[in-house]
Amino acid sequence: MENELEKALENKFISSAKFSEEIEKIVSSQKINYIDAIVFYCEENTIDLESIPKLISKPLKEKIKYEAMELNFLKKTSRAKLIF
Repeated sequence: MENELEKALENKFISSAKFSEEIEKIVSSQKINYIDAIVFYCEENTIDLESIPKLISKPLKEKIKYEAMELNFLKKTSRAKLIF
């Protein structure tokens, strides 16, 4: 009974780890960037983009930040580049 409840909750609510894993899968399989992968995931699962920030893990946030700097969406910092 507990396993059924846990599975139901897991399917209904997404964790930060599961969200990051799904985004990584999309990026690697569809060869798109992280920002587009998040938008794609939200559209496919009818999730409001405004609810996503609390699901983004620190490593995923760093990858998005690096990507945004490369696309000139953010000013580049003097820190070392993140290597994938």
